[in-house]
Amino acid sequence: MSVLATKFFWRALPIIVAIAFAYATVLAKLSHDWWADENYSHGLLIPFIIGYILWIGRDKFASVHTNASVWLGGAAVSIALLALWAGVAGAELYTQRMSLVLLVAGIVVYFWGVQLLKLILIPLFLLTLAIPIPAIIFNKIAFPLQLFASRCAVWSMQTLGIPVLRQGNVIELKPLNSFATKKLEVVEACSGIRSLMTLITLAVVFAYFTHPSSDPDHPKTRRYGILRAVIIVVSAVPIAILTNALRVSGTGVLAHYYGTEVADGFFHSFSGWVVYIVAFLILFGVGWFLDRFRPTSGSAEKKPDAAESNPRMKTTAKVISVEGTE
Repeated sequence: MSVLATKFFWRALPIIVAIAFAYATVLAKLSHDWWADENYSHGLLIPFIIGYILWIGRDKFASVHTNASVWLGGAAVSIALLALWAGVAGAELYTQRMSLVLLVAGIVVYFWGVQLLKLILIPLFLLTLAIPIPAIIFNKIAFPLQLFASRCAVWSMQTLGIPVLRQGNVIELKPLNSFATKKLEVVEACSGIRSLMTLITLAVVFAYFTHPSSDPDHPKTRRYGILRAVIIVVSAVPIAILTNALRVSGTGVLAHYYGTEVADGFFHSFSGWVVYIVAFLILFGVGWFLDRFRPTSGSAEKKPDAAESNPRMKTTAKVISVEGTE
């Protein structure tokens, strides 16, 4: 370890210890939620992904010109600590956890400036996606998704000529060769919000690691890279919703022919994995399609002839040409 690295380590160590002490309870509860809540189980991988992004970009971070902003960074740190205090006083976990994201951003700006903050926006965004949203917002998103999946299932079954009745998120149908009707409820776990949160995170990671290199002399390539990333992340929302609706529809059709037990059997668990795979393949297809419209950079354009770019070679070529005519 070099002297500079050792010096930097000893400077950073007290800050890391202070953050760990202040956010020990917050981090412990967050880790528990990642482990217990299946809607945010992808959060277990986020620290490793962030660590890998920071590791592969260490040379780029080291080359950034340091322009520390003490006032801006100090203000962000102060607001983050105030938010932590307010979250603890009001027993609001989301406020406490988001204050950690703001605190990290403030520390980066305080010591290194805004330029370095721009380079770590993706890791901070990934950390934000791994933080469980408040229950009131979660339910506002989950229930409409339940209704949409229910409508899609009923429409699919009616298209196939299967008699079905829907009441909210409860589907009533009569299995084949059965005299009694059965109810199939599209619960919160089948709303698709789980696959939605996971797929958005996966889309951010996919867009980051497949981000095309931009040519500073051609701003079109830079704009294309930003637009490509935005489209990939935004497209994750309809992809997750539609693939989950397809899953619920398939469950309803199978429940008619094989009974409602299929909704809680092997097919239910297996179809969940299939939905993730299909959704990612579609997301990969979106990225592949966008790459068909990638603008050519300056390196791909026609290069000038070596004799034209080098005056000495050009003069030599003229001499040879004159000698050849004599």
